[in-house]
Amino acid sequence: MLAALTGAGLSAAAGLNAFIPLVLVGVFARFTEFIQLPAHLEWLQSWPAIIISLGLLVAELIIDKIPGVDHVNDLIQTAVRPVVGGIIFAATAASTVVDESNFWQDNPLVAGVVGAVVALLTHVAKAASRPAVNATTGGTGAPLASFAEDAIAVALVLIAIFVPVLVVFVFVIMGIAVYRIVTTGRRRRRHREMRQAEERLERESQEAEGGMVAWWRSKWREPRRLSRSSKHSWIDGSDDDPGPDASAGSSRTPGSPQSPK
Repeated sequence: MLAALTGAGLSAAAGLNAFIPLVLVGVFARFTEFIQLPAHLEWLQSWPAIIISLGLLVAELIIDKIPGVDHVNDLIQTAVRPVVGGIIFAATAASTVVDESNFWQDNPLVAGVVGAVVALLTHVAKAASRPAVNATTGGTGAPLASFAEDAIAVALVLIAIFVPVLVVFVFVIMGIAVYRIVTTGRRRRRHREMRQAEERLERESQEAEGGMVAWWRSKWREPRRLSRSSKHSWIDGSDDDPGPDASAGSSRTPGSPQSPK
C-alpha cells in the first residue's frame, strides 16, 4: 500500500511538472538510501539523466510562467508527463526501501500504466484550471499559478517519499482546489460575457436613438429653411410682380419733351 501511495504521489507530481520528480528521485537515489531503484531503472540516477532532467526543468520553469505560451507547453507536455509518471511509479513503487512490494516488482508494466494514468489525470486538471486562472486575472495570475504548481510538485515528491500516507490528503485538497478554480473561472467568464453583451446592446440602442433624433431634427429644420429662403427672396425683390406704374413708366422715354397743353 505504501509503495502504491509513493508511486501515485510522484506520478501526480510529474503531472504538474514532469522534471521535478525526475531530478529529485535521481538525486535521492544517487546520494541517499531513501530510494534504491530497481536494476532496470538505475539509469535515472546517472549523471547524464540528472543533468538532462535539470536542464529540461529550468526550461519548464521559465516557459510555464509565460501567459499564452503555457498553453502550448501544456499541449506538448500531454505526451511527456504521463510517460514520466509511468516511469517514476514503476521506479519508486518497486523500490526495496520504500516498501517490500513483490507485486509492483513483478508487474512493472502495471505500475507504469497506473503511474501514467495518475499523471495524465493530474495534467488534465492542471490544464483545465490554468485557463480559468488566466481568464479571472487577465493573464497576470499565470506566473503565480505556475509557482504554486511547482511548489505543490516539490511537496508531493517529499511527502510521497517520506510520509506516503499523507498523499491521500494532498489529493483531496488538490481536487477541491481544482474544482473551485474551474467553477469560479466559468462563473466569472459567464458574468463578463453577459456584461459585454449588455454593453453592446446599450451602445446599439444609443446609436439607434441618436439616428432617430438626427432624422427628426433634419425633418424639423427643412420647412424652416424653406420659409427662410422664401422670405429672403421676397426682400430682395426677385419675386416681386411689376405693377402698372412700373409698366407705364417704362413706356416713357427719359428726356422726352412733354406735350403742349
